Amino acid sequence: METRVAVMSIIVENGEMVETLNGMLHQYGEYIIGRMGIPYRKRGVIAIALDAPMNTISALSGKIGSLKGISVKTAYSGVISTDEMR
Repeated sequence: METRVAVMSIIVENGEMVETLNGMLHQYGEYIIGRMGIPYRKRGVIAIALDAPMNTISALSGKIGSLKGISVKTAYSGVISTDEMR
């Protein structure tokens, strides 16, 4: 399976969606290699690093982006790796 490393930047402006967001991240936990929450009083800021197939990264980004009051941007590595390298 081919995978890429990607970083998602997530900004939470609607605190009511945090539980739903955390549930989604939990579902994709096997692909998450790191998570950093930045404490900011006005909004939640989260950075997620993933190593996953491109379609998995896109699916998660789309699901997060569909949540009301949550913005997500994803940056992808240009390097494609295979299971043997993971």
